[in-house]
Amino acid sequence: MKITLQNLGRRFNRDWIFRDINYEFLPGSSYAVLGPNGSGKSTLLSVLNGSLGPSSGTITYTMADKPVEAEQVFNHLSLAAPYLELIEEFTLIEMIDFHFKFKTRKEGMDNQALVDLLAMPASKNKLIRYFSSGMKQRLKLALAFCSDTDMLMLDEPTSNLDAQGVTWYLNLVEQFAAGRLTIICSNQEHEYSFCRESLNISDYKH
Repeated sequence: MKITLQNLGRRFNRDWIFRDINYEFLPGSSYAVLGPNGSGKSTLLSVLNGSLGPSSGTITYTMADKPVEAEQVFNHLSLAAPYLELIEEFTLIEMIDFHFKFKTRKEGMDNQALVDLLAMPASKNKLIRYFSSGMKQRLKLALAFCSDTDMLMLDEPTSNLDAQGVTWYLNLVEQFAAGRLTIICSNQEHEYSFCRESLNISDYKH
């Protein structure tokens, strides 16, 4: 999937969050979207994944030189972000099963493989409402990485993770991010140090 931005801008009321972004996100490459807290990284990610429309300019998606409608982008996308909710009434296994009604699993990632990857054998039948914030974040990341999609979008991927969790996240990147368009919104270098390209949102404030 290739994403092309032409003079892209987004505002809330009269305030522009960013303006005049001309940029290409290419298939199989990794990008960091950088900027301080509150600078508009998450807003840009929402525009990129099709859940927010631009206020100005255009965004186009193409696969194998064929256009993809913005409404269909979610079919090609995995997303993990602190503001995305898990279904608290589900057990771990129920949440995994529910997620993969909508996404295809990466090869070999059955329920047991996912539980092993999460290192949560004792929590298989535990309700997610009783998970710690770190456990919830691990689950969001595992579901995103283990979905067989062309694009991976992550917002502050190590929020709520301890040092061991950060190492675990970097192992996921090594194992599951290759060959996918990967976009990471972050202001912490350990989250995006593997990214080849970067876009600083502060460059698009007018």
